[in-house]
Amino acid sequence: MSRRRFLAATGFTLGAAALAGRAVATAAPALDGDKVPALVIGSGYGGSVAALRLAQAGIDVLVAEMGMSWTKPGPDGDIFCPVLKPDGRSYWLRETTDQPVGYFLGGSYNKDIDRYTGVLDSEGFGGIRVYQGRGVGGGSLVNGGMAVTPKRENFGAILPSVNADEMYATYYPRANSALGVNHIDQNWFESAECYQFARVGRKHAERSGFGWTFVPNVYDFEYMKKEQANTVRRSALAGEVIYGNNAGKRSLDKTYLAAATGTGKVTIAAQHMVTSVTPSGSGYEVEMAQIDTQGRTTATKKVVADRVFFAAGSVGTSKLLVAMKAKGQLRNLSDAVGQKWGNNGNVMVGRANHMWDATGSLQSAMPCLGIDNWADAGGPAFAEVAPFPSGIETYVSLYLAITKNPNRAKFTFNSGTGKVDLNWQTAWNQSSIDAAKRIFDKINKKEGTIYRTDLFGVYKTWGDDFTYHPLGGCVLNEATDNYGRLHGYQGLYVIDGALIPGNTSVNPFVTITALAERNIERIIADDLG
Repeated sequence: MSRRRFLAATGFTLGAAALAGRAVATAAPALDGDKVPALVIGSGYGGSVAALRLAQAGIDVLVAEMGMSWTKPGPDGDIFCPVLKPDGRSYWLRETTDQPVGYFLGGSYNKDIDRYTGVLDSEGFGGIRVYQGRGVGGGSLVNGGMAVTPKRENFGAILPSVNADEMYATYYPRANSALGVNHIDQNWFESAECYQFARVGRKHAERSGFGWTFVPNVYDFEYMKKEQANTVRRSALAGEVIYGNNAGKRSLDKTYLAAATGTGKVTIAAQHMVTSVTPSGSGYEVEMAQIDTQGRTTATKKVVADRVFFAAGSVGTSKLLVAMKAKGQLRNLSDAVGQKWGNNGNVMVGRANHMWDATGSLQSAMPCLGIDNWADAGGPAFAEVAPFPSGIETYVSLYLAITKNPNRAKFTFNSGTGKVDLNWQTAWNQSSIDAAKRIFDKINKKEGTIYRTDLFGVYKTWGDDFTYHPLGGCVLNEATDNYGRLHGYQGLYVIDGALIPGNTSVNPFVTITALAERNIERIIADDLG
């Protein structure tokens, strides 16, 4: 079937962003046996890079995204719901929210919501919850936008088989440019009401002898200035972050995906969940379940793709490949598939400040500053000074620490349940807690302050049972070759955070993007040239 007939039959919508600068994706039926040159599973950082660069190379691309296309406003006129008044738009197929900071003053702060294919997924395993974005744009829809390039001296421990010179000369700059990374006006920062919390965090770090750094972001800081001046609609200053951002943020649907669909060669199928990939002739038969907003399957479809790029995120890609290997559909995959998964050493903590160290009732939801203690051989850590945008003065300093946690988990297929399990143990986070304590015990002693014990449970100090930064499961140069080609299957690739073995020393999405840029460039040149 020709591409023209395929598009006519499926009803997929192509084109540049038609609403609020976002890439348009229409979920529609497909015909069994349709053939596509390239299928990308997932529309997060790796998938977006692959879709754009393949299209620019003249290759037609179908992107299958399990989440929604976030282009249609809700009853309140906004695409995404308020952070303090979550509704069904907030969570992926849940009836109660599962907030990272889920407690306050002794009680649960979670709320009942309608079941819906919302933008944030809290996927639970035995010892950890993993937060993931659901929608066209993946994790870029729900993260804090901190666009951090790791220090050059740390890169060898992150991706030892990758040429650091090439990454820092070519692929990191390319990723930062395409993502729309920008820097805060440091003079404005010093007096901005919305960053009082960050200045307090900086002051406490300095007084205890810790280094700190401003952190770039994909949020438009010039727009944020206007928010502070009340001349535009408030978004970051309305606390919008984990449930999506209605203005100001350069998420992937406004950058890579908008450019990809603008080529006229990329089709995005929202609400399409890939369930299997099987060799078929010279290509691969890919089965997809089309789902409605209640998560119910409304149609099952099969397409045949010449090449398949796995970009469903660290968890999604790993689960799919582990299941396909166990079921015999991709039995020749390497035994390294499913191995070396990590949480980027994530742990959260809050401190109770004195009354004279107010953190501000107005807080930007986009962090801009971090405490850098990575050079501490006794427990390396980078801690972002995180907002707590509750709309009231809380006197809380909140932090998300990224630590050098050595523990790695593996995904395994459970034949009894038909699901894929992850064997991460909550106890493995003790090394992350210990590294964070090297910073915050010292700050508390210097400031005469204490830890908050009411934010992550009842009398629970550390947020150590969840992660924002899942990494690994299909590690580069182990489960794949050094450019993401899966061993044993020509035309199958991994191009997302599953390639990175568990830690990046900082927020990971710039590294995921830069690595995808590196890999797809070589794949196009060698495999498709």
